[in-house]
Amino acid sequence: MKGSENLKKCDYCAKEISYFEQYCSEECHGNANKYYETTEKYGKLFSIINMICFFGITIGIFLFAFLRTAGMIITVASCDILGIMLILLPFPTENMISKYKLKKATKITRIIGLAVIGLGFMFLIFMLLFPIIFPD
Repeated sequence: MKGSENLKKCDYCAKEISYFEQYCSEECHGNANKYYETTEKYGKLFSIINMICFFGITIGIFLFAFLRTAGMIITVASCDILGIMLILLPFPTENMISKYKLKKATKITRIIGLAVIGLGFMFLIFMLLFPIIFPD
């Protein structure tokens, strides 16, 4: 710590800064502003796609018991669309932002998006490799 000055972390990159500052640099301030503008512009679209994909995964898994191919297609497509959206529009939750700050929370959200895409492909591969277990 620097002297008796209280320190906190930059709201974007989490570097230590003075208690009276919000960002460590103009670059962090600009990046944070871009993020919040994007959130405002695409937030509703993000929420709608997120909800559709969540229900698509749930319905696809349910349908899989009755209509294997249709259930598989719906589940894989929903996982892939959700994953791509999380990579292109990485909007972490407020809790993630407060814990990790914006830059790291965005990276974590993108990693989650990659994991969701991977889950969709793993589901597809599993269903294609084991057709005997899951007959049509």
